[in-house]
Amino acid sequence: MTDTNYNKVFSGNFIVVQMIKDRLESAGISPIIKDESESGRLAGFGASIQGFQELYVSNEELSKATAIVDAVNEEISSSNES
Repeated sequence: MTDTNYNKVFSGNFIVVQMIKDRLESAGISPIIKDESESGRLAGFGASIQGFQELYVSNEELSKATAIVDAVNEEISSSNES
């Protein structure tokens, strides 16, 4: 098992990941985006889910980032109900 200083805070489509990334950066948080489909494409392999990304933040920024992700998810949920 490897130790890491980063935790996944969100996984989903490109558009939502970019929105959360922008909010995190506005709050002074530097997220990392992992895109397996893009990595596979660049290596010459196909991917099963196009546009699926994962968003990671450092352990020190986790609680602040989680609150931002929750707020974005709540916004999306409320706009879908309208």
